[in-house]
Amino acid sequence: MEIVKEYLIQIQWNGPYTFEDLSSLQNEETDYGIYQIYGKHIVYGENALLYIGQSNQQTFGTRIKQHSYWFEDDFSIYVGRLSGSHTSTDDIWADDEINLAESLLINVHTPAYNTMNTNTINYSKLEHVHILNLGQYKNLLPELSGIKWITKLYHPDDIYRYIWEDK
Repeated sequence: MEIVKEYLIQIQWNGPYTFEDLSSLQNEETDYGIYQIYGKHIVYGENALLYIGQSNQQTFGTRIKQHSYWFEDDFSIYVGRLSGSHTSTDDIWADDEINLAESLLINVHTPAYNTMNTNTINYSKLEHVHILNLGQYKNLLPELSGIKWITKLYHPDDIYRYIWEDK
């Protein structure tokens, strides 16, 4: 029998930060995790969620500056760090949980500029992920359950079938 690992990932969000504030996010012990960028989008308008990314090998300040080629004048950044009473080791957070958290957040919220790798999702692993967004998480949902967002379980046709079968 295969043992399946369940992931409860608590992310403490802080922000907003501006491009000028990124120099304050260079602490090599604490400035790693997930980030979200908001700004103006031609379709979605002002203050739209543009991008969700991860910073696990570089600090937030270093990683986010690499996106500066598409930054407009008016944008804001929110950074999320692993938190909670049970926190994983740095290796697990960097190698596994951060990838799962980023993947679930991107696929649920569909930011305008996150287009790469959206077709290569590991659904079998994501269904065991539960994310709690705490603090200043901006427009993200406060809680995400991977099982709710798995296509094979909640296909739109299935929802209608459940409604009609119950009556």
